[in-house]
Amino acid sequence: MFDRLEDIEKRFLDISDKINDPDIIADNAQWRKLMKEHSDMSAIVEKYREYKDVKKAISEAKEMLGESLDEEMKLLVKEELSEKSEKLQIIENELKLLLLPKDPNDEKNVIIEIRGGAGGDESAIFAGDLFRMYGKYAENKGWKVELMNTNPSDAGGFKEIVFMISGSGAYSRFKYESGVHRVQRVPATESKGRIHTSTVTVAVLPEVEEVDVKLDMNDCKFDVFRASGNGGQCVNTTDSAVRLTHIPTGIVISCQDEKSQLKNKEKALKVLMSKLYELETEKQHDEIASERKSQVGRGNRNEKIRTYNYPQGRVTDHRVNLTLQKIDSIINGDLDEIIDTLITAEQAEKLKTGED
Repeated sequence: MFDRLEDIEKRFLDISDKINDPDIIADNAQWRKLMKEHSDMSAIVEKYREYKDVKKAISEAKEMLGESLDEEMKLLVKEELSEKSEKLQIIENELKLLLLPKDPNDEKNVIIEIRGGAGGDESAIFAGDLFRMYGKYAENKGWKVELMNTNPSDAGGFKEIVFMISGSGAYSRFKYESGVHRVQRVPATESKGRIHTSTVTVAVLPEVEEVDVKLDMNDCKFDVFRASGNGGQCVNTTDSAVRLTHIPTGIVISCQDEKSQLKNKEKALKVLMSKLYELETEKQHDEIASERKSQVGRGNRNEKIRTYNYPQGRVTDHRVNLTLQKIDSIINGDLDEIIDTLITAEQAEKLKTGED
C-alpha cells in the first residue's frame, strides 16, 4: 500500500508542475484532464502526508524515551506516543478507504425511473411519494430536478415517471436507490382500515455522454404522437410527443413533457444512451464478477431493498438491516443516514474482500 502511496505522491508533484506549464495551459483539453487527476489525488496525498508526519512524531517520541528523562517527562512522552499511535491507525484505515476503486460514474448526473408495481392505485400514489422524496433530497443538496416523462394515474401519483437530477455527485448518492421499494399502509380508498402492501420499482442510471456509448442512429426508430394529460385530456395540439425504439435491444422510450418535438427527442436519446451504457456495464460486471457477491450492492430491480411501514412509523433498509423510526422525515427527503450507512457497509465489504 505504501509503495502505491509513494507513486501517487510522485505523480501528484509531477502534475502540479505540469498544470503551471504555459504550453499545457494553452492546451485546454489536456489541462482540464490533468486538473481533474490532480483534484482526484489531492485528498489521498494530503492524508498520506499527515500519516508521514504522525509516524515521524512517533519515531521522535521513541527516541526521547531512550534518553535520560525524569519520571514526569517520561510519562508525558508515553502519553503522546500512545495518542499518536492511535491516530496513526486511524489515518491508515482512512488511507485504505481512499485507495478503494472509485465508481467512474459517481460524479455524473442521474436519471431515475419510478414505476408502480403490485398494488394498483396505491402503488401509483406511492410512486408519487417517492418522486417527491427524491425531489426534496435533491433540493436540499442544491441539485436540479428535470422531468423527462410522466404517466399520471387517475387516482393520483404516477404509473411511471422518469426524471433527471443534475448536480456533482448525484449518482454517488442515488445509485443505492435502485430496487423494489415496499410500502405498508392503509390506503385512502380503504373503507375498512386494512393495511395494504404495495411495491414500486426504482431504476437509477448515470447520465452518459456520447463518448461513453456508441449509438448508431440507423438503429433508432422515432414515432411522434400527441401528448396527453391525466385522464386522456389533450394538452397539446401538435404531434410533439416522441416514442423512440432501439431496434437491436427492443428498448422503447417515450417523452412528452416538452412542447417541442426536438427537445423530447433529445431527452429520449439521453435516456436511451444511459440504458445502453447500463446494459454494457452489467455485461462487463457479469464477466468479471467473483464468486463472492457484495452483501450491500445497489439492489437489483427485482430485489426488495426497503420497506416503508406507516402504521409503525418506521423505514427498514433490508440490505444493511437498518431500521429508523422516522418515516415522516425520510419521506420528506431526509435520506442521508440511510445512504451513509449503505456507503459505509459497501466500503467495509470492499476492504474485507481486498484483505481476503
